[in-house]
Amino acid sequence: MSSVVAGLLLKANEARIVTLSGTRASHSLVAEKLNKLAVAKNPTREDVAAFVQALQAFCAANKIEKLVLNRRATAGQGAGGAGTFLLEGVLLACSPVPVDFAHPATMKATDRKAGDSKAQKPTTIDLGKAYDLAYEGLL
Repeated sequence: MSSVVAGLLLKANEARIVTLSGTRASHSLVAEKLNKLAVAKNPTREDVAAFVQALQAFCAANKIEKLVLNRRATAGQGAGGAGTFLLEGVLLACSPVPVDFAHPATMKATDRKAGDSKAQKPTTIDLGKAYDLAYEGLL
């Protein structure tokens, strides 16, 4: 069963986005000009509304069926900051499609098992992680 999944790497006040279409065995990178959505560091209600509108337009334009977000650390080193927390809440409340989370350990295990099927993975670190998130959402 083929699907269209967007991986969103939440980092500070922005979401890096990679969209995949297909299955884990046979998928393609959806070439899209938009690869980042951001909200101001101290957002107003209007800033958040603009973020929501951009996300919903992106999902509609690309026929997104699911969003996969990075599981945010809640304590300890690397715990998600206020910006990440805000974006996660906005996405959960306003996403027009189902939202899943992927834990970093799960993504590492998938890389070990199926790393050779990720030939289209972007070389930049953040987009590579967003690709891994989208890959986790494929069937």
